[in-house]
Amino acid sequence: MSDIQLQSLFRASIRPLPAIHDPSFASAFDSFAANRLVLLGDGSHGTSEFYAARAEITKRLIAAHGFKLVALEADWPDAEAVDRYVRRRPGPKARIAARTKADADGTEAETEGSNAFSRFPTWMWRNREMQDLIEWIRDHNASLPLQDRVGIYGMDLYSLGTSIKAVIEYLDHVDPAMGKEARRRYGCLEPWVEEPQEYGLAMLQGMKSCEGKVVAMLRDLLAKRLEYAAHPGDGEEFHSSEQNAYVVRDAERYYKAMYYSSAGSWTLRDSHMVDTLKRLLRYKAGGKAVVWAHNSHCGDARHTGMGRRRKEVNIGQLCREAFGEENVALLGCGTHTGTVAAASGWGNDMQVMEVRPSRRDSWERIAHDTGVERFLLDLRKRHLPREVQEALAAESRRLQRFIGVIYRPDTERISHYSEADLVNQFDGYIWFDTTQAVRPLEVVQPKTPLGKEETYPFGL
Repeated sequence: MSDIQLQSLFRASIRPLPAIHDPSFASAFDSFAANRLVLLGDGSHGTSEFYAARAEITKRLIAAHGFKLVALEADWPDAEAVDRYVRRRPGPKARIAARTKADADGTEAETEGSNAFSRFPTWMWRNREMQDLIEWIRDHNASLPLQDRVGIYGMDLYSLGTSIKAVIEYLDHVDPAMGKEARRRYGCLEPWVEEPQEYGLAMLQGMKSCEGKVVAMLRDLLAKRLEYAAHPGDGEEFHSSEQNAYVVRDAERYYKAMYYSSAGSWTLRDSHMVDTLKRLLRYKAGGKAVVWAHNSHCGDARHTGMGRRRKEVNIGQLCREAFGEENVALLGCGTHTGTVAAASGWGNDMQVMEVRPSRRDSWERIAHDTGVERFLLDLRKRHLPREVQEALAAESRRLQRFIGVIYRPDTERISHYSEADLVNQFDGYIWFDTTQAVRPLEVVQPKTPLGKEETYPFGL
């Protein structure tokens, strides 16, 4: 099929969208709300329209369709500080000390939330678009009983040191003897909490692994689930401590895997994020979740170069497999050109960069050539004519752009494009032809020791 014919079919299948903050924008996504999981991807970690659109869709899913969980491609301890703020949960100090009225009103949680997401890249979550959503969720929760409030949770595994500290502080409160044991066992990892990638290198050089101690700590914590959760008000705190212990276990494995296989470490990371989702959904029985992550995580990896060439799996694929395709909606966002908030190298300060116009052999160019500024392409088989399905599927080698926290326009083809079978990768594709950078709360990045995690160098 010629590009002209493909373009004609594509153009006939899209649904133009109003401005993002128009009341009818988010209602265009109501048909996806029947799913237990709605994954909202973005084509970059620094585009205002992607964040604002996902925020409006998330508000709609919460207010009109009863979604109670918002899960982010973010660290658990950082997201929990925000969760304490939006749900007015008291922080750890309030748990240990006698609660003052200020604690009960969420003052401490507000202080903790203001310090969340403080490692590179800060702009990924510390931006005005995200702040507006957080304030909206807090206001939405204000009149609801605690059990009905919408929570915010982190799925990622880069919080090795912070998660270790959180487990120890929790155990000091409920079981001081076990807290002492946690210090001893986790002490094995202490030399690497600031530069965790060095841990994997040390393993290659023959140093004894900490895996046994980390796994034992998780096992012993789980064995005392009923005892710990019985402490007044500690059911939720136990769940958090349990998750932090899983983070430590999986991070230990992840930093070893980095030196053996990039595909293996990517798969371990995304498997951890889906396991976190499973635990959340078990804990919040009957709950429905909206997930925010990059397109590279949300789209089904089996239908991209990630899965076909590198044999990687991701959140989208694993969710379809675990929950059933009929219970999961995968949506991605794309753009043609504009600006993006990104860094030129890992740990560098944020810049507002010009996004190059999309390549002629990309899905972005097909979308751009429609001439429509904003649209939704519903890719579900029951909504897409068979002729269009077949035409899009025949273009399974067409390229798609992925910009993370690093953007390198000079090497854009090799750095930021990969093959994608769009019609099977997503259930819906959201388009903004020209986009602007997110509005960061700060530009200068913290100058603290940083591990070059698996997302290095492109920050996906």
